[in-house]
Amino acid sequence: LKETLFDYFASMLPNFANQLSPLFTFISVIFFTSKMAGNSEIIAILSSGVSLGRLLRPYMAGAAVIAAFTFVLSNYVIPPTNIARIAYTNKYVKNKKPQTGNNIQLQASPGVVAYIGRFENNTKTGYRFTLDKIEGNSILSRLTASTARYDTLKTYHWILNDYMIRDFDGMNEKVRHGNRLDTIIPIEPKDFMISSNDQETMTTPELSEYIDRQKMRGVANIKAFEIEKERRIASTAAAFILTLIGMSLSVKKQKGGMGMNIGIGLVLSFSYILFSTVTSSFAISGQTTPFIAMEIPNVIYLLIGIFLYYRATRS
Repeated sequence: LKETLFDYFASMLPNFANQLSPLFTFISVIFFTSKMAGNSEIIAILSSGVSLGRLLRPYMAGAAVIAAFTFVLSNYVIPPTNIARIAYTNKYVKNKKPQTGNNIQLQASPGVVAYIGRFENNTKTGYRFTLDKIEGNSILSRLTASTARYDTLKTYHWILNDYMIRDFDGMNEKVRHGNRLDTIIPIEPKDFMISSNDQETMTTPELSEYIDRQKMRGVANIKAFEIEKERRIASTAAAFILTLIGMSLSVKKQKGGMGMNIGIGLVLSFSYILFSTVTSSFAISGQTTPFIAMEIPNVIYLLIGIFLYYRATRS
């Protein structure tokens, strides 16, 4: 019960609040503006010489405050809280954390390529380990070991058992071997044992660093991390776009009252949130880049907002 309340639900609340903030913002704008329009207050404001663009400024100022909170929450506050939530679901619901990996190959650093035949995540132990140092088209040295265990207490610290090092110098070869070797190799299990929700636990600076490091190492399955980074940035525009649409929809007095405005607003806001989720599949399938996939909803709904604003100024 304690874990359910404090590890799961406590970390879910800021996540839900952040995801639904565009909807709350949109409903608030429509409710407030429709109320003013229904009381003929907006007519009085516009009749006094205030333009619709000038009336829009305080709305955008409020949207800027909400967007700033959304940005901070999405990029810095929520990711650390997701660690406890994901650990809870892995323990009690479904464990999405990979336990084994086969035929792992990646670039540890420029010119250094590591290979692990099989890796057991529970024991942090890899089998049939190979580390090649390459310069141009030539192999300078090759280190092989029957097992390689990662020391979780130290960064990049590996313990190799039954190892052999072969150094090549032209046609000459020097061989060294032993039972145990403690060495530093700039890779760690999280670089190749990637869970489906690891990207949710990283702040945006950590995410950017991780993406750059994985690209350098030649790791291909980082699309979810790139999408998550672009999604966080794109989501900050939702407050501005939905505020523009909401204000443009409800600035004129309607015969049916605010009910019609709220109904249209709910459809548009829910479709915006749904569309933002759907377009991520474009990037996953490789049809477009993560940046374009995450910005498609913003561009489409911004055009809708501009059209509604233009219509409101002309009516």
